[in-house]
Amino acid sequence: MNVKPLGDRVLIQSLDVVEELKGGIFIPDSAKEKPQEGKVVAVGTGKRDEKGELIAFSVKVGDTVLLPKYGGTEVKIGEDKYQIVKEDDILAIIE
Repeated sequence: MNVKPLGDRVLIQSLDVVEELKGGIFIPDSAKEKPQEGKVVAVGTGKRDEKGELIAFSVKVGDTVLLPKYGGTEVKIGEDKYQIVKEDDILAIIE
């Protein structure tokens, strides 16, 4: 399936966080925090300014980014989990 975000939205694949269990305590999936890192899979068509000119994206496909805990829209495509967020919601690019 090929997904192309619209406007200034970015499709981000959630990165798996390696979980360490201490003391043999099992944490169910429902209690785990949402991953805050992800990899940019696709970018939209872009946002336009007041004059109608296209504003270039700050992120590109392949970038690893830091996301806020809450926000965006979670989607599942096949077995993979993704988030669609506005570019303005991305906190940082991790190098």
